[in-house]
Amino acid sequence: MLTKLTTAGLALVLGVSGPGLAPAAVAAPAAPAQDGAAAVPAFNASGNYQLFQSRGGTTRVNVTQDRSGRLYGSASSSAGVGTIEQGEVEGTSISFTIGWSFGSRGRYVGSLGSDRRLSGTTFDLTNPSSHATWITDRTF
Repeated sequence: MLTKLTTAGLALVLGVSGPGLAPAAVAAPAAPAQDGAAAVPAFNASGNYQLFQSRGGTTRVNVTQDRSGRLYGSASSSAGVGTIEQGEVEGTSISFTIGWSFGSRGRYVGSLGSDRRLSGTTFDLTNPSSHATWITDRTF
């Protein structure tokens, strides 16, 4: 669902129109979850692992996931340490924000691929033009 919302949001922000975005490409609204609950997590993101970033950085995370899919934990990189401020697993999607000791806040959004690895995009909330792709070093 995050991917559908992100794609729709990008189309709106970028002003995509005309034949490049046919009506069939627009996602139908998702069926509401029972009792307003989020999609059940399809995997558990708990553990210690690394996120390899396309711009050359590596982030090591120590993640705990509760039964509802909320994420907690810590992170480290060559630049400093951080805390997972908010995060969740919803279905096969994952998203979290790391608040870094050097003042930056990194937003990570991704999903579980057919290779059972997590991958996605990240950007600096304090400098949104700074972005990269990422992939985990382990499977889930």
